[in-house]
Amino acid sequence: MAFHVEHIDWQLGQERLRELRESVFIIEWQLPRDTEFDEHDEHAFHVLLSDENQRPVATGRLTRDGQIGRIAVSPRHRTKVVYQQLFAALIAIAKAQNVPELQVICDLDSVKYHRQLGFAPRGPAFMEAGIPRQRMVCDSQSFPLPDVLHMH
Repeated sequence: MAFHVEHIDWQLGQERLRELRESVFIIEWQLPRDTEFDEHDEHAFHVLLSDENQRPVATGRLTRDGQIGRIAVSPRHRTKVVYQQLFAALIAIAKAQNVPELQVICDLDSVKYHRQLGFAPRGPAFMEAGIPRQRMVCDSQSFPLPDVLHMH
């Protein structure tokens, strides 16, 4: 299945981005609404994947400081192909913006996995929406596909 990849401005596409992120994070994962949307959304680079009927199926964002996050994929589209297309678009933006280092925030139980991929922990572990998390960094030129099941 081919997906349409769109680089989308928050102001122009926030309704579509919010709808998908709310369905995944707030309804499915039951995360608090006030932790999902933040001050970074307005200035971040957003990517939206849509299906052949132009329905949003996946989104993610890249903040100006190189953090990849807010990866929301509809349940029936959680395939490696979708994640690869989403991350490829985010990494292309990072390279175009000359972002030297990319960051992900992962669950503590996937830190070992991310280390094996070439990520390094940055800073102490912390709590986010009641979940113990760790910031991990990697050079943008060698960024691998992270453990998407343990990211937000």
